[in-house]
Amino acid sequence: MIDVATLVAIDVHVHAEVSASGHPSLPDHLREGAAAYFASGQRMPTVPEIAAYYRARHMAAVVFTVDAEAATSHPPVSNEEIALVAAQHSEVLIPFASIDPARGVPGARDARRLAEGFGVRGFKFHPNLQGFFPNERSAYPLYEVIQELGLPAIFHTGQTGIGAHVRGGGGVRLKYSNPMYLDDVAVDFPDLRIVLAHPSFPWQDEALAVATHKPNVYIDLSGWSPKYFPPQLIHYANTLLKDKVLFGSDYPLLTPDRWLADFDALDIKPEVRPRILKLNALRLLGIG
Repeated sequence: MIDVATLVAIDVHVHAEVSASGHPSLPDHLREGAAAYFASGQRMPTVPEIAAYYRARHMAAVVFTVDAEAATSHPPVSNEEIALVAAQHSEVLIPFASIDPARGVPGARDARRLAEGFGVRGFKFHPNLQGFFPNERSAYPLYEVIQELGLPAIFHTGQTGIGAHVRGGGGVRLKYSNPMYLDDVAVDFPDLRIVLAHPSFPWQDEALAVATHKPNVYIDLSGWSPKYFPPQLIHYANTLLKDKVLFGSDYPLLTPDRWLADFDALDIKPEVRPRILKLNALRLLGIG
């Protein structure tokens, strides 16, 4: 179990990029383009290596894959593998699952199985990569199960590095990730805790509007170095959203070391810093 007292931070956005057998989470052309976009090299730690990395930093990490097989024809890293390895490293890893909404009702049944049988603590969606608008009714059976289970759901929002530097964006369309589509989801599922992942460029104001208006909507700060955060995001993190903003790195594409070093230079109130780094995530995840 996680020792909350000694924990420095909780990174709510960490990708399992490769399975134990070496199967990558993304097709090669998308993975290589994203690595070039983030200038991250070819870091592809296994889940046990992720555990060791965060243990050495006295941090916990929410770890997940992205199931976009319907749109990419590429099988994801197994949710079951991530959950089983996370159980072996439960003092640092918090497993989330990813289910392609294209799977429909069978996917909803799988969500219940993963939560009840494998200890999954939440779910991850990537509308751009999965090729769907979050407010599409076909995804609602899946949301219904997640809400019933009382688990949070992280949705990619804003521009994505997946498909960057690839001809035609690798077929990845940006239109799906406007956070305003999640306003509908927040209305229709008022008890579903929704996390808008990343500074939502070019829709940052929309993300702030949804998060301030809907009690069940949070924002994670992953995928960008804090030195590039827009001023309005910093302002809201310090004020109206101080209890709803979460530390996330996007590791291995962006390291928590770099993120935290740049975060130290931001004008964040001393009483807000621990909320962003740990306390808000503890409450969201029901830890401690």
